[in-house]
Amino acid sequence: MSDDNEQSRMIATAMNEGSPQARALGFTTLKIGDAVAILKVPYRPEIVGDPETGVIAGGVMTTLLDHASGQAVHAALETWTSIATLDLRIDYMRPAQPGRDVMARAHCYKVTRSVAFVRAVAYEDDPEDPVATAQATFMLDSSAGKKAGANLKPSKAKGDAA
Repeated sequence: MSDDNEQSRMIATAMNEGSPQARALGFTTLKIGDAVAILKVPYRPEIVGDPETGVIAGGVMTTLLDHASGQAVHAALETWTSIATLDLRIDYMRPAQPGRDVMARAHCYKVTRSVAFVRAVAYEDDPEDPVATAQATFMLDSSAGKKAGANLKPSKAKGDAA
């Protein structure tokens, strides 16, 4: 990662290592800061959707664009808050080139009190030749200020009345 703020780097690392799916796909954050995140997914046979063509599965692209978008939102915020994807629209332009790593660049271009707006693009070498583009919205403070797990019902101990 380049010279970005420490909080954004820590959040990006936590998102890549803390999400079992991101970890399994091998996501790496190449750049984070100033409301922008650039991530890479390395090409591997395990993520191919069609063995005959060697093209990376569309679900991997979806996950990459969503993940990059979430990191861009965190890079746009002054203080950490929980976020949740509200809407994610993806336009697939062409298949990814077999054997090539894919990058995603996401930019959080607007933050309101409760929603953040992001545009993203997935590509191999040049964002002007996209594999896919995305438009996303994220809910901010998705926990509504509650502590983690506060919405879970406590388990009933033996002997408690139902």
